[in-house]
Amino acid sequence: MNAIRMDSGVGLLCCLSLATFLLGGCLTRKNAIPPRGVGAKGTIPTDASSAPKETRARKGLLDGYAEVLGVHTSKLQNPALYTYIDDWMGVPHRSGGTDRRGLDCSAFVGMVMRDVYGKSVPRISKDMAQHIKRKYERQLREGDLVFFSFGRRDIDHVGIYLHNNKFVHVSTSKGVIISDLHDSWYYKYFTRAGTVN
Repeated sequence: MNAIRMDSGVGLLCCLSLATFLLGGCLTRKNAIPPRGVGAKGTIPTDASSAPKETRARKGLLDGYAEVLGVHTSKLQNPALYTYIDDWMGVPHRSGGTDRRGLDCSAFVGMVMRDVYGKSVPRISKDMAQHIKRKYERQLREGDLVFFSFGRRDIDHVGIYLHNNKFVHVSTSKGVIISDLHDSWYYKYFTRAGTVN
């Protein structure tokens, strides 16, 4: 009887360890924010409470992003960043994924850093956090990274800061989306931020 309990305990421990490993790169709680569709073609999906909904139906690319971010279009310093984000906007989350069928937060951030900024970052978010020059929140600029820890000690989620407290990331329930750092759910788990060296 003791041997059976021990075997099932070891099995449970192995399952928990595997789940932790698979979710380590990007973890957001699926039930944190009610699921919402990606939206009609030509819109910018956002769950940021301070952003207008269903933006860009009849606007240019940069004008639409500027409206979502609450800034003038001239503040968007890197048009290639917004073109890249727009190309991936709404792609669903898939743990370990790296393509249009689905991707996770650290894969998306790694691709943006490589393709837009020509910089290399580690594959996993907690490792990325070790390779940044840390900044205070008030110092954040377009292209900086923001890190979160959802219910664990380790960093397990990463996004790219844009403007006006908004960041782009891969939500487990909504895919690539723009969110607001100051919305209560995200701010509660916001852990670190900085620039990729």
